[in-house]
Amino acid sequence: MFVVATAGHVDHGKSTLVRALTGMEPDRWAEERRRGMTIDLGFAWTTLPSGGTVAFVDVPGHERFVPNMLAGVGPVPAALVVVAADEGWMPQSTEHLAALDALGVAYGLLVVTRADLADPGPALAAGLQRLASTSLRAVDAVAVSPVTGAGLPALRAALDRLAARLPAPTVDAPVRLWVDRSFTVRGSGTVVTGTLGAGRLRVDDELEIAGTGEPVRVRGLHSLGAPHAAVAAVARVAVNLRGTPRDTLGRGDALLTPGRFGRTDLLDVRLAGDPAGDLPATLMLHVGSAAVAARVRPLGPDTARLRLARPLPLLVGDRALLRDPGRHHVAGGVTVLDVAPPPLSRRGAATARATVLSTLDGRPDLPGELRRRRLVRAADLTRMGVPVHGRPVTGDWYADPDHWRDLGGRLAREVARHAREHPLEPGAPVEVLRQRLGLPDRALVEALVRAPLRLHAGRVTATAGDALPEPVARAVTRVRAAYADQPFRAPEAAHLADLGLGPREIGAAVRAGVLLKLADNVVLLPGAVDDALRVLATLPQPFTLSAARQALGTTRRVAVPLLELLDRRGATRRLPDDARVVVGS
Repeated sequence: MFVVATAGHVDHGKSTLVRALTGMEPDRWAEERRRGMTIDLGFAWTTLPSGGTVAFVDVPGHERFVPNMLAGVGPVPAALVVVAADEGWMPQSTEHLAALDALGVAYGLLVVTRADLADPGPALAAGLQRLASTSLRAVDAVAVSPVTGAGLPALRAALDRLAARLPAPTVDAPVRLWVDRSFTVRGSGTVVTGTLGAGRLRVDDELEIAGTGEPVRVRGLHSLGAPHAAVAAVARVAVNLRGTPRDTLGRGDALLTPGRFGRTDLLDVRLAGDPAGDLPATLMLHVGSAAVAARVRPLGPDTARLRLARPLPLLVGDRALLRDPGRHHVAGGVTVLDVAPPPLSRRGAATARATVLSTLDGRPDLPGELRRRRLVRAADLTRMGVPVHGRPVTGDWYADPDHWRDLGGRLAREVARHAREHPLEPGAPVEVLRQRLGLPDRALVEALVRAPLRLHAGRVTATAGDALPEPVARAVTRVRAAYADQPFRAPEAAHLADLGLGPREIGAAVRAGVLLKLADNVVLLPGAVDDALRVLATLPQPFTLSAARQALGTTRRVAVPLLELLDRRGATRRLPDDARVVVGS
């Protein structure tokens, strides 16, 4: 199936043409049929000579209903520009063509109707001339009379050729179904319709409503009037939603693949049409089936920032148009350049931003996004419409390579700075480093650690840990000298303080491995444990605490924690009567 929208001035025979091609009535409302004028969107379909199917979205031509027309054209890849032979090109022909051009619709046909009432030649020539300077410049042209049937076979053949030229849809893409109708079916509940431009829908799929983020489940699918278990793009589709009130969503909303789209009310865009500086402060942005008021802030000659009245699920590269409804004027097309732009809070920020935007073309670009954002999560890139590939630096974080290298250098400098400012601490805390580097996640700090840096117990050090501040090193040297011939005696707290070893200094020495802490204020030289085990092995086995204390020439204050340490290491084993044996003796 392919989907095509009609376009053209009111009463130029768009609905009559669709009716003649399909045998179906596209006007859904009794009021439309009574007045002979399309007011809202109509839908019909037919089989082409090739066996393929074309579905039509028939749009109103009156200037009062241009928003309805844009809701139908927005998601559709091709258009039939319809001009009546007896009236020729008219004002709404111009506005509809401007809209198609702004949206970048490049596939379609020029169809001159009422060929039975006037020579179609002038209308064909004028129409082709008008289309020549737009995105629809390379289209076939056909003259028809729906009343007599003249030209209809040629039009069907032209539709077949058009279908063959259309690019193949991306069926493995995430779903973004712009809703153009919402209604209730008795016994089934809420049904929404739209043009599925990419992706695939299946019964029981879980989707989310763009406006609220609310999850919904697909109860049933219909396309071309028949039920389906699955529908792939491109297709007109009706989606029956399980347990969803009708007023939950309507025209201009969208059904989305969960987690694949962000919602933004602030975006930077490139304009094609009126110069940015000439635009009114407020316009209507039309994208998909949505129409949302937008405040316009010009940045460069052809770039602007838009602030939307409500968030929309937009991606980098999306096409939209700006319209001034008061003047019935299409101000121009919009290409979305950034859906998560930075704030413009500093003096000169707008000018600098315009310079950045001048280098963008609206094509999603991972290296470029990383260069501009420096650090970004994979999920955020996906929700912008930027394809993610390669390896993250950690978790789901991606980084610009140059920025990542710079962060590594800054980390080393911050670790050295912290060591100078806090010489007795066992390295710089990861959280402190995260704040100093301005990083959003502690995992990024940990991923930056490279030799000679070392990460241990939530801190980063610049060495293996054996370097000591000079005052602490001198104090340890005095301890070694004072207790060299009494290795199992521990200095009292007052003596340690006299030597220059307070709690922080002792902690630094223990972390450096030059002192062994058995308990609070009980420290020995590091070789004391192995020496004690050799002494204890010479005792009759098993031995008591008292025998151990006497053999080691120490006090109970030292002997108790020393034996408990040997027990924990498995070097000694404590017996039920509190005696011990040296394991292996």
